[in-house]
Amino acid sequence: MKSPRHRAREFVIQGLYQHLVGGQDEAAIRVQAESVAGFDKVDTGLYAALLAETLADIDALRDTVVPHVDRAWDDVSPIERSVLLLGASELKHHVETPYRVVINEAIELAKTYGGTDGHKFVNGVLDKLVLELRPHEAKGR
Repeated sequence: MKSPRHRAREFVIQGLYQHLVGGQDEAAIRVQAESVAGFDKVDTGLYAALLAETLADIDALRDTVVPHVDRAWDDVSPIERSVLLLGASELKHHVETPYRVVINEAIELAKTYGGTDGHKFVNGVLDKLVLELRPHEAKGR
């Protein structure tokens, strides 16, 4: 059974995908998400925070992620870009969530929504980001 926090992250990556592919803004994304069956099982506070923070900081997050990607950013699938942006945002803005939880959630999202080996790619990139965004936490690895 999926936790309300995991469901929130699912809806956020779907919203980020809508933004990256269709150019939808936060308001349109939220209206659409809130109309979907199952949204009532989401941690709405986490959903709203992650979506708003990621969209507000999307260019800086992309600039943080890109140096750790082994291909052109546009060659990364929109789903994997969405998962990486969400993971980077959560590592940066939600230090109360252990980095291992952030990475595990991103891997699970990539397995569910991404390509065949997308989860391995996401894991590798976020593992490098931990050293940059949470060096204090990464020391004990």
